[in-house]
Amino acid sequence: MVVSSASQPTPTDVARRLVRAADRATLATAGADGWPHASLVAAACDHDAAPILMLSSLAEHTRNAAADPRAALLFVDAEHGEPPLEAARLTVRGRLAVTTDPRQRARFLARHADAARYADFRDFACYRLAVDRALLVAGFGAIHRIDGDALLCATAGRDALIDAEAEIVAQMNGDHRDAVLACANGLLGLTGGDWRLTGIDPEGCDLRGGAGVARLTFPAPIGDPQEARAMLDTLARQARGT
Repeated sequence: MVVSSASQPTPTDVARRLVRAADRATLATAGADGWPHASLVAAACDHDAAPILMLSSLAEHTRNAAADPRAALLFVDAEHGEPPLEAARLTVRGRLAVTTDPRQRARFLARHADAARYADFRDFACYRLAVDRALLVAGFGAIHRIDGDALLCATAGRDALIDAEAEIVAQMNGDHRDAVLACANGLLGLTGGDWRLTGIDPEGCDLRGGAGVARLTFPAPIGDPQEARAMLDTLARQARGT
Protein backbone atom coordinates (compact mmCIF):
# COMPACT_ATOMS: atom_id res chain seq x y z
CA MET A 1 0.00 0.00 0.00
CA VAL A 2 1.32 3.41 -0.88
CA VAL A 3 0.50 7.06 -0.56
CA SER A 4 1.71 8.53 -3.81
CA SER A 5 2.49 11.95 -5.13
CA ALA A 6 0.21 13.46 -7.71
CA SER A 7 2.57 12.62 -10.58
CA GLN A 8 2.13 9.36 -12.46
CA PRO A 9 4.66 6.76 -11.22
CA THR A 10 7.17 5.60 -13.79
CA PRO A 11 7.83 1.89 -14.40
CA THR A 12 11.00 2.28 -12.31
CA ASP A 13 8.94 3.78 -9.46
CA VAL A 14 6.53 0.84 -9.63
CA ALA A 15 9.38 -1.67 -9.71
CA ARG A 16 11.19 -0.18 -6.74
CA ARG A 17 7.97 0.00 -4.71
CA LEU A 18 7.38 -3.69 -5.36
CA VAL A 19 10.76 -4.54 -3.89
CA ARG A 20 10.30 -2.23 -0.92
CA ALA A 21 6.79 -3.45 -0.11
CA ALA A 22 7.53 -7.18 -0.22
CA ASP A 23 8.51 -9.31 2.74
CA ARG A 24 9.02 -12.44 0.65
CA ALA A 25 10.16 -13.44 -2.82
CA THR A 26 10.89 -16.44 -4.98
CA LEU A 27 14.63 -17.02 -5.28
CA ALA A 28 15.97 -18.76 -8.39
CA THR A 29 19.50 -20.15 -8.44
CA ALA A 30 21.44 -22.46 -10.76
CA GLY A 31 21.84 -25.99 -9.45
CA ALA A 32 25.05 -27.99 -9.73
CA ASP A 33 23.27 -30.33 -12.14
CA GLY A 34 22.44 -27.43 -14.46
CA TRP A 35 18.78 -27.30 -13.52
CA PRO A 36 17.20 -24.12 -12.08
CA HIS A 37 16.13 -24.24 -8.44
CA ALA A 38 13.36 -22.02 -7.05
CA SER A 39 12.52 -21.46 -3.39
CA LEU A 40 10.51 -19.09 -1.22
CA VAL A 41 12.60 -16.74 0.93
CA ALA A 42 11.97 -13.94 3.40
CA ALA A 43 13.08 -10.61 1.95
CA ALA A 44 13.98 -7.12 3.07
CA CYS A 45 15.92 -4.41 1.29
CA ASP A 46 18.70 -1.93 1.83
CA HIS A 47 18.14 1.84 1.94
CA ASP A 48 18.75 1.93 -1.81
CA ALA A 49 16.23 -0.93 -2.36
CA ALA A 50 18.80 -3.64 -3.08
CA PRO A 51 17.31 -6.93 -1.80
CA ILE A 52 18.63 -8.43 1.45
CA LEU A 53 18.12 -12.07 2.42
CA MET A 54 19.10 -14.22 5.38
CA LEU A 55 20.06 -17.68 4.22
CA SER A 56 21.35 -20.89 5.75
CA SER A 57 24.43 -22.53 4.27
CA LEU A 58 22.55 -25.82 4.64
CA ALA A 59 19.91 -24.74 2.10
CA GLU A 60 20.26 -25.86 -1.49
CA HIS A 61 19.81 -22.33 -2.86
CA THR A 62 22.72 -21.11 -0.69
CA ARG A 63 24.99 -23.92 -1.87
CA ASN A 64 23.99 -23.06 -5.43
CA ALA A 65 24.85 -19.39 -4.91
CA ALA A 66 28.22 -20.29 -3.42
CA ALA A 67 29.12 -22.09 -6.65
CA ASP A 68 27.43 -19.59 -8.99
CA PRO A 69 26.36 -16.27 -7.44
CA ARG A 70 24.03 -15.40 -10.31
CA ALA A 71 20.47 -15.36 -9.00
CA ALA A 72 17.05 -13.89 -9.62
CA LEU A 73 14.27 -12.82 -7.27
CA LEU A 74 10.60 -12.63 -8.23
CA PHE A 75 8.48 -10.09 -6.36
CA VAL A 76 4.69 -10.04 -6.77
CA ASP A 77 2.24 -7.31 -5.83
CA ALA A 78 0.62 -8.90 -2.77
CA GLU A 79 -2.13 -6.26 -2.76
CA HIS A 80 -3.61 -7.59 -5.97
CA GLY A 81 -6.39 -10.16 -5.80
CA GLU A 82 -7.68 -12.41 -8.54
CA PRO A 83 -6.82 -13.21 -11.26
CA PRO A 84 -3.21 -13.57 -10.09
CA LEU A 85 -1.62 -13.02 -13.49
CA GLU A 86 -2.99 -9.48 -13.58
CA ALA A 87 -0.81 -8.55 -10.59
CA ALA A 88 2.34 -6.55 -11.22
CA ARG A 89 5.47 -8.66 -10.82
CA LEU A 90 9.13 -7.93 -10.98
CA THR A 91 12.11 -10.18 -11.65
CA VAL A 92 15.37 -8.77 -10.30
CA ARG A 93 18.56 -10.48 -11.31
CA GLY A 94 22.08 -10.02 -10.03
CA ARG A 95 24.74 -11.68 -7.93
CA LEU A 96 24.30 -12.81 -4.34
CA ALA A 97 27.07 -12.19 -1.86
CA VAL A 98 27.39 -12.36 1.91
CA THR A 99 27.19 -8.96 3.60
CA THR A 100 28.64 -8.23 7.02
CA ASP A 101 27.21 -4.69 7.15
CA PRO A 102 25.43 -4.53 10.54
CA ARG A 103 22.89 -2.01 9.25
CA GLN A 104 21.73 -4.37 6.52
CA ARG A 105 21.38 -7.18 9.05
CA ALA A 106 19.46 -4.83 11.35
CA ARG A 107 17.06 -3.88 8.55
CA PHE A 108 16.35 -7.53 7.82
CA LEU A 109 15.72 -8.34 11.49
CA ALA A 110 13.50 -5.28 11.92
CA ARG A 111 11.42 -6.51 8.98
CA HIS A 112 11.43 -10.12 10.22
CA ALA A 113 11.64 -10.08 14.02
CA ASP A 114 11.03 -13.83 14.17
CA ALA A 115 14.36 -14.37 12.38
CA ALA A 116 16.14 -13.38 15.60
CA ARG A 117 15.49 -16.98 16.74
CA TYR A 118 18.05 -18.30 14.26
CA ALA A 119 19.99 -15.29 12.99
CA ASP A 120 22.97 -16.04 15.25
CA PHE A 121 23.24 -19.69 14.23
CA ARG A 122 26.60 -20.35 12.59
CA ASP A 123 25.04 -21.52 9.33
CA PHE A 124 23.03 -18.31 8.79
CA ALA A 125 24.29 -15.15 7.12
CA CYS A 126 22.88 -12.07 5.43
CA TYR A 127 23.15 -11.79 1.67
CA ARG A 128 22.76 -8.75 -0.55
CA LEU A 129 21.83 -8.98 -4.21
CA ALA A 130 24.05 -6.76 -6.36
CA VAL A 131 21.41 -5.81 -8.91
CA ASP A 132 22.26 -6.17 -12.60
CA ARG A 133 18.86 -5.55 -14.18
CA ALA A 134 15.14 -6.12 -13.71
CA LEU A 135 12.06 -6.98 -15.73
CA LEU A 136 8.71 -5.49 -14.72
CA VAL A 137 5.43 -6.94 -15.97
CA ALA A 138 2.86 -4.35 -14.89
CA GLY A 139 -0.10 -5.72 -16.81
CA PHE A 140 -1.00 -7.19 -20.21
CA GLY A 141 1.62 -6.00 -22.66
CA ALA A 142 3.14 -3.63 -20.09
CA ILE A 143 6.68 -5.03 -20.01
CA HIS A 144 9.60 -2.86 -18.99
CA ARG A 145 13.31 -3.70 -18.82
CA ILE A 146 15.12 -1.70 -16.16
CA ASP A 147 18.87 -1.30 -15.65
CA GLY A 148 20.18 -2.10 -12.20
CA ASP A 149 21.43 1.43 -11.52
CA ALA A 150 18.04 2.85 -12.43
CA LEU A 151 16.19 0.44 -10.15
CA LEU A 152 18.15 1.52 -7.08
CA CYS A 153 17.48 4.70 -5.13
CA ALA A 154 20.34 7.19 -4.82
CA THR A 155 21.57 7.41 -1.22
CA ALA A 156 24.57 9.70 -1.73
CA GLY A 157 24.43 12.60 0.69
CA ARG A 158 21.85 10.88 2.89
CA ASP A 159 24.20 9.28 5.42
CA ALA A 160 22.68 11.25 8.30
CA LEU A 161 19.25 9.81 7.54
CA ILE A 162 20.61 6.27 7.29
CA ASP A 163 22.59 6.66 10.52
CA ALA A 164 19.51 7.98 12.35
CA GLU A 165 17.12 5.27 11.14
CA ALA A 166 17.10 3.21 14.35
CA GLU A 167 16.60 6.32 16.49
CA ILE A 168 13.74 7.63 14.32
CA VAL A 169 11.99 4.25 14.27
CA ALA A 170 12.31 3.82 18.05
CA GLN A 171 11.05 7.34 18.68
CA MET A 172 8.06 6.95 16.37
CA ASN A 173 7.10 3.58 17.89
CA GLY A 174 7.50 4.99 21.39
CA ASP A 175 6.71 8.68 21.88
CA HIS A 176 4.74 9.05 18.64
CA ARG A 177 2.96 5.73 18.37
CA ASP A 178 -0.32 7.56 17.82
CA ALA A 179 1.13 9.15 14.68
CA VAL A 180 2.20 5.74 13.35
CA LEU A 181 -1.30 4.36 13.91
CA ALA A 182 -2.88 7.44 12.34
CA CYS A 183 -0.84 6.89 9.18
CA ALA A 184 -1.54 3.15 9.16
CA ASN A 185 -5.27 3.48 9.76
CA GLY A 186 -6.02 6.83 8.14
CA LEU A 187 -3.73 6.85 5.12
CA LEU A 188 -3.29 3.19 4.33
CA GLY A 189 -6.71 1.95 5.48
CA LEU A 190 -5.16 -0.71 7.70
CA THR A 191 -7.15 -2.10 10.60
CA GLY A 192 -5.88 -2.89 14.07
CA GLY A 193 -3.73 -1.06 16.56
CA ASP A 194 -0.51 -3.09 16.45
CA TRP A 195 1.17 -1.42 13.47
CA ARG A 196 4.78 -0.36 14.04
CA LEU A 197 7.49 1.20 11.93
CA THR A 198 10.29 -1.20 11.00
CA GLY A 199 12.35 1.04 8.76
CA ILE A 200 12.66 4.37 7.01
CA ASP A 201 14.50 5.32 3.83
CA PRO A 202 14.57 8.31 1.48
CA GLU A 203 11.37 7.23 -0.28
CA GLY A 204 9.12 6.05 2.55
CA CYS A 205 8.76 3.87 5.60
CA ASP A 206 7.92 0.24 6.27
CA LEU A 207 5.34 -1.01 8.76
CA ARG A 208 4.47 -4.35 10.27
CA GLY A 209 1.37 -5.39 12.16
CA GLY A 210 1.24 -9.02 13.26
CA ALA A 211 1.88 -11.12 10.17
CA GLY A 212 1.16 -8.25 7.77
CA VAL A 213 3.44 -5.64 6.25
CA ALA A 214 2.70 -2.32 4.57
CA ARG A 215 4.57 0.42 2.79
CA LEU A 216 3.98 4.15 3.17
CA THR A 217 5.55 5.99 0.24
CA PHE A 218 6.38 9.63 0.81
CA PRO A 219 4.98 12.26 -1.59
CA ALA A 220 8.57 13.43 -2.14
CA PRO A 221 11.97 11.99 -1.19
CA ILE A 222 13.64 13.06 2.05
CA GLY A 223 17.32 13.55 2.74
CA ASP A 224 17.99 13.89 6.45
CA PRO A 225 16.49 13.20 9.90
CA GLN A 226 14.87 16.62 10.15
CA GLU A 227 13.05 16.12 6.85
CA ALA A 228 12.03 12.64 8.00
CA ARG A 229 10.42 13.92 11.19
CA ALA A 230 8.73 16.78 9.35
CA MET A 231 7.37 14.39 6.71
CA LEU A 232 6.00 11.96 9.29
CA ASP A 233 4.39 14.82 11.21
CA THR A 234 2.79 16.15 8.02
CA LEU A 235 1.44 12.72 7.06
CA ALA A 236 0.06 12.13 10.56
CA ARG A 237 -1.73 15.48 10.44
CA GLN A 238 -3.10 14.58 7.02
CA ALA A 239 -4.33 11.25 8.36
CA ARG A 240 -6.10 12.98 11.24
CA GLY A 241 -7.54 15.67 9.02
CA THR A 242 -5.88 18.46 10.99
